[in-house]
Amino acid sequence: MEAVILEKEISGYIGRLLRENFGRGPGNVFCTISRPFVSIYITNFLSPMENTLISNQQSVYVQKTRDLMMETLEEEIKYFIELHTEDKIKEFHYDWNLDAKSGMFLFVFENGQPYDFASYENKEKIHEEIGELSMEIQKAPEHTHSLLMNERTLIIIRHGILISLEKEFIGLGFQETLKIAKRNLEKRIINRHRVKFEAFLNAKVIDYFIDWNFDQDKSYTLFILKP
Repeated sequence: MEAVILEKEISGYIGRLLRENFGRGPGNVFCTISRPFVSIYITNFLSPMENTLISNQQSVYVQKTRDLMMETLEEEIKYFIELHTEDKIKEFHYDWNLDAKSGMFLFVFENGQPYDFASYENKEKIHEEIGELSMEIQKAPEHTHSLLMNERTLIIIRHGILISLEKEFIGLGFQETLKIAKRNLEKRIINRHRVKFEAFLNAKVIDYFIDWNFDQDKSYTLFILKP
């Protein structure tokens, strides 16, 4: 199937699925396939109940409810994408920007060479900036890779960023709490570095998302750009 048609098929499916399970569908769903990744950017997605909770400073309950819902939907979404792409998914990540009413799904295929990525303008400077950002939070990554999927989507992968204390929390079963804390902190730090990222990319960073694979000591950051 042609990539553009496939991206539209996946976008339509995700929109319907969210509408059926959350009671309200997103405004738009943008799917991008650039192997080994499938990224899905969701806009204007917030139910009236969620909006009420956020207005009452209860956004943590919205996060937890969505986490529970995504646990039930994960296999269904993966099955649909695997069926239509004829490829196996090895990782699934997601994140929400409740203030902007947006969200991100990221799928990583088993096949392909994930770190043999093409270069793009100022790639090394982006990696240096990510390294500085990481050191403000925990430590510099052991390895950094990135892929400019298209002019509007940048994926950054960091390996070897967890410190000993974080690993201890993970071992004690506090992954969810650690993820919430790290996500809030990293997004604040990213916002501080935003101007530099925009200068290097020659584009506005209009949204950004983060998720982790704690088992592999790896993180994914997704920038949504406006050239």
